[in-house]
Amino acid sequence: MTELSLNVLDIVNNSIRANANLIEITVSIHRKSDTLSIEIADNGCGMTEEELKRVQDPFYTTRTTRGVGLGIPFFQQAALSTGGSFAIKSKPGIGTRVTAIFGLSHIDRMPLGDMNSTIYTLIMANRQIDFLYTYVFDDRQFHLDTRELREILDGIPLDTPQVSNYIKEYLEENQKDVNGEYTV
Repeated sequence: MTELSLNVLDIVNNSIRANANLIEITVSIHRKSDTLSIEIADNGCGMTEEELKRVQDPFYTTRTTRGVGLGIPFFQQAALSTGGSFAIKSKPGIGTRVTAIFGLSHIDRMPLGDMNSTIYTLIMANRQIDFLYTYVFDDRQFHLDTRELREILDGIPLDTPQVSNYIKEYLEENQKDVNGEYTV
């Protein structure tokens, strides 16, 4: 994959297939520690110890449509190649948490990519799932929680054109405010 946001999309699709109804995505950029971390947590079906061991094998997948599962191994390799770290924890009936930490200024770190479009697409394509997106840049951050939006909208669907446009603008404006002039 050419950018980390596409890895996030792939990992989140695993959460969706695991029947999660809440997926939390956190992107944290800390210039002082020179790290970019991405964490994806879900309340899906989780994995057994055996599945957890095998999930990092590119030749293992639970899908029947293809014989390889490259998402987790690619994400892991992308983090490790920058001097970062990778961890995956899961419990059956509880869910799964994937954490990748990248060397922010490392020459081999892929660009973050368009996280706003990734989050927007996930929300619009998965109306039955709630997303909590947190974006942190040094000491500034913002959140987008679809549970809060649903409560405020009182039954108006998130994919209604006016709401959809608001979500897109909210993501873009808040990331610009949090980042200032810095690009990832």
